[in-house]
Amino acid sequence: MYFSLILGLSSQGATHDEIDFEFLGNLSGDPYILHTNVFSQGKGDREQQFYLWFDPTKNFHTYSIIWKPHHIIFLVDNTPIRVFKNAESVGVPFPNNQPMRIYSSLWNADDWATRGGLVKTDWSKAPFTAYYRNFKATQFSSKSFNPNSGVEWQTTELDAYGRRRLRWVQKYFMIYNYCNDLKRFPQGLPVECTRSRF
Repeated sequence: MYFSLILGLSSQGATHDEIDFEFLGNLSGDPYILHTNVFSQGKGDREQQFYLWFDPTKNFHTYSIIWKPHHIIFLVDNTPIRVFKNAESVGVPFPNNQPMRIYSSLWNADDWATRGGLVKTDWSKAPFTAYYRNFKATQFSSKSFNPNSGVEWQTTELDAYGRRRLRWVQKYFMIYNYCNDLKRFPQGLPVECTRSRF
């Protein structure tokens, strides 16, 4: 894949909100990197990146974003990989004031996304395509919540099983976390990085 693929939510404008998955382009045979980010009021810099425990090009997989007033949960095949908690009480912007649209696109990010910009787009391979199956958006509410679904944490906090799965992904597959990047934040890590993750 020479292009990057984005799946996510976004509003418009200079102070936009955004929650997304980005599959970063690579060379054939290299692991794919799943890049996640949260923007609020036009400010991002809250990235986490993961290798996946499977080759995402070999089959269809389910990528979900649970966006609730108190947290955002990123899931892959119903496994939580990231939780971004609402920390507005300590001054951290949270995307809850603007409606967002669902979108997906292929984009040329070879200035930074493809192995740090080392791999350039091979335009001879165009046209580039992406395939989707069972794409849907579900509005969760207390009325639509099914307590027998086995995934209660999709509408509430992570349960013990969800926390164990999250720790497994973050221990073995996370390759970048902005909360550990002291070079990027020499003045001190963002305040949300010192708070509980679950």
